Amino acid sequence: MQRFFILLLLLFPGILTAAVAPLIGPSWLHDNRDNPDLVLLDLQDNQNYLRFHIPGSINTNYAQWRVEKKGELKNMPPVPVLEKLIGSLGIDNNSHVVLISLGASAGDMATAARVYWTFKVLGHDRVSILDGGLVGYAEKRIYPLEKGNNQRRPTKFTAKYRKQMNPTAKEVELALNNGSQIVDNRTRAEYLGIYGGGGKERAGRLPQALHLNYDWLTVNGSGRLHTADNLQRIYASSQVALNRDQINYCHTGNRAALGWFVSHEILGNRQARLYDGSTQEWAADQSLPMEQQVKLSY
Repeated sequence: MQRFFILLLLLFPGILTAAVAPLIGPSWLHDNRDNPDLVLLDLQDNQNYLRFHIPGSINTNYAQWRVEKKGELKNMPPVPVLEKLIGSLGIDNNSHVVLISLGASAGDMATAARVYWTFKVLGHDRVSILDGGLVGYAEKRIYPLEKGNNQRRPTKFTAKYRKQMNPTAKEVELALNNGSQIVDNRTRAEYLGIYGGGGKERAGRLPQALHLNYDWLTVNGSGRLHTADNLQRIYASSQVALNRDQINYCHTGNRAALGWFVSHEILGNRQARLYDGSTQEWAADQSLPMEQQVKLSY
């Protein structure tokens, strides 16, 4: 066995470095930020980024990772568009991308999780999220920050699209009819139907959906995740199992990305999937079923 392991190292010298942790801390990032394969991708708005960011990080406009179709649906852009975007940032297929949000809220963490999911859908597994974001990195005042702008030389990124990770509305409906666990990561008011989406959207939830608010997954709604043990307790109290097919949704697939990230990447439910269209698509389609606990009248 030892000889076989040595042979693997000789034939595939990168075998020990291929796998990366989905969640990393500030100390790990500080100790490894000079690694030539590491790309620090800052998700702040550009004005904040220019004022303060982790040394060496580059900035991306989050709006480019979501595309509006005729002003209605916000979805993952087409694969060729994303390949061009990622390559323009100087990220290739060997890069280890670390996603850095501002880290001031669970919403910031959800933004990082959404970009993380996009990389995974494109077949790129060398991606991590900085737990706590920039706020967590800077709060102890022991790690340096810088201002100004950094850019990397554009390169080529080639996607290997994983269709099974990006189910359509009809595939979600089939999963629902087959008994899949549907998890609503929106607020309680949205889940109950007290708050409607407006326009063509119906208020309410997907049938038989369980509720697990996305900001329960972070400490006091911050940009730092609970420990794995506490996350398991939160899932158990919400009656969300971690050993069966699961569909996470919200309104536009942003908040639910955090639910998917915790289920799939942190707690190990490889059957968890994110429904990109979420209620912006589902609730606008009158042929798809909805439940509403509170009836609204206007």
